Amino acid sequence: MKRIELFCFLILSFLSVNTKAELPVKQYFLDNYRIPVNDKGAYVGRFISLTSNEKLKVKLLQDTANLFSISKEGIIRLKRNMTIKESCLAFRYAVKAEVNGSPVELELVKDDFIKNKVIAHRGAWKNAKVAQNSIRSLDHAFKLGCSGSEFDVWLSSDNVAIISHDSKIGELSIEKSTYRELSNVVLPTGDKIPTLEEYLAEGKIQNKTALILEIKSSDISNERTLELTDSVISIVHRMKAQAWVEYISFSYDALKHVHKLDPMAKTAYLSGDKTVNEVKADNITGIDYSFYSYISDLNLIHSANNIGLTTNVWTVNTKEEFKTYLDKGVDYITTDEPELLLQIIEEENK
Repeated sequence: MKRIELFCFLILSFLSVNTKAELPVKQYFLDNYRIPVNDKGAYVGRFISLTSNEKLKVKLLQDTANLFSISKEGIIRLKRNMTIKESCLAFRYAVKAEVNGSPVELELVKDDFIKNKVIAHRGAWKNAKVAQNSIRSLDHAFKLGCSGSEFDVWLSSDNVAIISHDSKIGELSIEKSTYRELSNVVLPTGDKIPTLEEYLAEGKIQNKTALILEIKSSDISNERTLELTDSVISIVHRMKAQAWVEYISFSYDALKHVHKLDPMAKTAYLSGDKTVNEVKADNITGIDYSFYSYISDLNLIHSANNIGLTTNVWTVNTKEEFKTYLDKGVDYITTDEPELLLQIIEEENK
């Protein structure tokens, strides 16, 4: 083997052996990253530690916008005479603090997030004639003005977080294929398969639509699902995307693991096989059940909301079903027809 070929072989072998799913590294983070609008001196959030009994000593290191103050105990708020007005075009603010001697960088985001109940299922793809879970489907959800855009995440064989609903892309199994193999796939719509980093970067160009991240259950093992969960949390924190992201999954273990890694993250369970009291006891913040669950238990929405859980129903696509769940008072509706749901909500508001 020639010297240059041997060198390349050794490098590739090293990368294949040493590539691992990212693990969360931050010990300290905020319990809230969204800045209230039109509220002078508004409370934003407080620093917390994964070690719950740890006493925090916090100081502000950098605030490029000169808007914020942080108490020694770790409470961050707008300065007494400062207001983020609704008309303000800037919406992302970088802040650096020192918590118990460790530097922590974060992004605070002006809270213009829409509250109209509409969650675009795999993005707004159907009527836009673009691929599900594509960057273009995400952008179309932004343009429509949806409360949230749902998307699905898998882990490739070389531990890259990949956006796709199905476990296979064409003939390629995501979990058994490398990122390079998957990145070469072009879908019939002309869209390429995005990574989680690419998806989050696009999501952060705006502050209207939340990113509803589904952690897919591995076809390989539960351990692999938890590795994906580790990677997802690490990427979201590294990219400072906490203000945008909420987590859903059919894996109950994955959602409990999210809470372990980020106790203040918003989470919702999809399977429908747990009572609301079980979900609440395990620190999951919402239920995201299919319409069958709500049909079989007419009091489910009230029971969940009564103990502080959010409610979402999936996947609802007809005018009659939309009106039924709007009348029932569900918090969110996941749909392949966000345009129609938005039209119905607008008509009802009139």
